[in-house]
Amino acid sequence: MKFKRSERLVDMTNYLLNRPHTLVPLTFFAKRYNSAKSSISEDLGIVKQAFQQRGIGLVETVPGASGGAKFTPYILKEAADQFIGEVSDTLNDNDRYLPGGYVYMSDILGQPEKLKTIGRIIATQYLFQKVDAVLTVATRGIPVAEASATYLNVPLVIARHDSQITEGSTVSVNYVSASSQEVKRMTISKRSLQPGSNVLIVDDFLRGGGTISGLTSLIDEFDCHLVGSTVFVETDDPGHRRVTDFTSLLKMDIKDDQIEIKPGNYAQKIFGSTN
Repeated sequence: MKFKRSERLVDMTNYLLNRPHTLVPLTFFAKRYNSAKSSISEDLGIVKQAFQQRGIGLVETVPGASGGAKFTPYILKEAADQFIGEVSDTLNDNDRYLPGGYVYMSDILGQPEKLKTIGRIIATQYLFQKVDAVLTVATRGIPVAEASATYLNVPLVIARHDSQITEGSTVSVNYVSASSQEVKRMTISKRSLQPGSNVLIVDDFLRGGGTISGLTSLIDEFDCHLVGSTVFVETDDPGHRRVTDFTSLLKMDIKDDQIEIKPGNYAQKIFGSTN
C-alpha cells in the first residue's frame, strides 16, 4: 500500500516524537510506507526543518548502511523563560507557604503538560551528553524525574528509604539530611544501574543538598558517573549546603513567612546566559 506524502509526514512525525534519542533506519520507514529511500530522505528534510522552526528538537540523519534518523528534543530559551515566568507567578502566592520553609507545588507537578515542559527543559541541558539513567528518590521527585527520563529516553531509577522485597538485593547508603540534621538511609536494587553508567540526578526540591549528596554516594557505590544534578526548586539561602554544582529551574526566597519565587540558574547552565 502506497502512502501519500502528507500521510507519511504525519505518521513519521508521530513515530519520531514518541522515540527520542533512537536511531531509526531509513529502511524501516521505506518498508513502513512502501516508498523509496530518496522519498524518505526528502520527507525527513521537511520534518527536520519544521522541528527546528518550531523549536521542537533536532532531526539528525546518519548516512551509511547502518544509518537512519534520530530525533533529539529540546526547548528554545524564549519558550523556557516564558514557562518559568508563568510558573513563578503561580507559585508566588503566600497561601502556598507551608511550615518548615516549604511551598505547596503538588498541583503544578500533577499537571501533565507542565511536567512535559519541565522534562524538556531538563533534557535540553544534556542535549549532547550521554545519559544512561535518571536517578531520583521517592516520592516527590518522581514526576519531575520521570518527565526528564521520558525526553532523554532512558530508564528511571528510584531510590527508596526502605527496602522492598520486590527489589531483590539492594545497595544502601546513609546520609545526613541538611534540613533536619537526621541520619537517613536510601536504597536501590543492585540491578538498577550498570557499572560505568552515566547518571543524571533529578529532584523536586533542594535545601541543604543532603538528598543529592546521598544519591551521589549511591552512584559511587555502583562505579557510575554523575552527569549532573537538576532540581525544580532550590531555596535562596544556601546555609550549609552540601552541593554547589547543580541546575535549578526556580529559586525560592522565604523571609518573615513571605515567599518569593524567581527563576533559578537554568538560563546560565542550559543556555549560557542569565535572565
